[in-house]
Order: sequence, then C-alpha cells, then structure tokens
Amino acid sequence: MARPRLHDDALRTRLLEVASELISAHGESAVTVRRAAADAGTSASAVYALFGSREALVEAVADEGFRRFAEHLTAGGQGADPVADLRELGRAYRRFALAHPHFYRVMFYRGVTPADGEPAGAVDQPTFRVLHAAVGRVLDGAPPQRVLGAAVGLWGLVHGLVSLELAGLLPGDEDARAAAFAQAGGAVAEALLTH
Repeated sequence: MARPRLHDDALRTRLLEVASELISAHGESAVTVRRAAADAGTSASAVYALFGSREALVEAVADEGFRRFAEHLTAGGQGADPVADLRELGRAYRRFALAHPHFYRVMFYRGVTPADGEPAGAVDQPTFRVLHAAVGRVLDGAPPQRVLGAAVGLWGLVHGLVSLELAGLLPGDEDARAAAFAQAGGAVAEALLTH
C-alpha cells in the first residue's frame, strides 16, 4: 500500500503564492521557511517536504510564474490574422501582469540566480518564443535577425508599459491606461514591423 501524501498541490500552490508576495513586497531576503510556512498556515516541515530548502522555494516561485505566464500567452492560439494575434498577445501579457503582479515582479525583478549560476537568455524562454513566433507570422519571409529585432523591440515596449503601470506611473483609470497601452503599442509596433 502506498504511503498517504501529507502535503498536496493546493498547499504547494499556497506556499508559492505566499513566497511570491513576500519577495514582491520585501525582497528575496524576506522569505524564510518559517515565515512562508506561517503565512501559508502550515509548518516548516511542510515547506521542506514540498521544496527541500528555502532556496528551492524561491526558485520555484520564479519557475511557477514563468510556467503560468507561458500557459497564459499560448492560450490565445493562432487565428487567421497574424497582426490581430500579435495585438492580442500584447494584451494577454498586460492582463497576466495585472492579474498576477507578485509573480510578475518576482519573474522579472528578483535577485535569484539560476542554479547553474548562468542567467538564461531571455530569447530562449518559452514566453519569448511565443512572441518571436507571432512576429515571424507577421513578418513572413523576413530575415531571422529582422524578426528577432522586432520581437525584442515589441517585448521591450510591452514590458516597459506594463512595468510603468504596475509601478503606478501611468495616469488615469483602467480604461485610460488600457487605451494608452493600445495607442502606444499600435504606434510603436507599426514602426517596428514596417521599417
């Protein structure tokens, strides 16, 4: 007979949420096994059983954020209009960041070094490959460096706008910020994709 599981996926998810909030609000040093366990309503032994160490918990937060982000970005699929798909991808990026600001901040602003000590290239991440493929469909037949340059430029634009919005630096209510995002995105995207 198999041993019963003492800790389930719901507790693992709760610990990831708690740790992401701690890192986002107070920095990586705020995450301790004891504090994460207390905030999640569990024991330190549960953290060790599920993650093995504090460092593994912190790394798992970033991994989970990127996993959720990739899932969110790929949910849109591919329609008949590559330009409309690219616009929707930008909106999906923004929606994810606004819905999951703690994970977004940990993913992009954390002080966690990958286990091997070498930072992963952003263009090698599944989340960037989704954007790269979408730009490739719009620029069908363009040289690879042109597609890569446009994808990096669009990523910088969307990421910058979302980061400003999360920091409370874009004026207006939700509708005004969404309109500013669409307007800036449209103008810059057109320049990046046509020149």
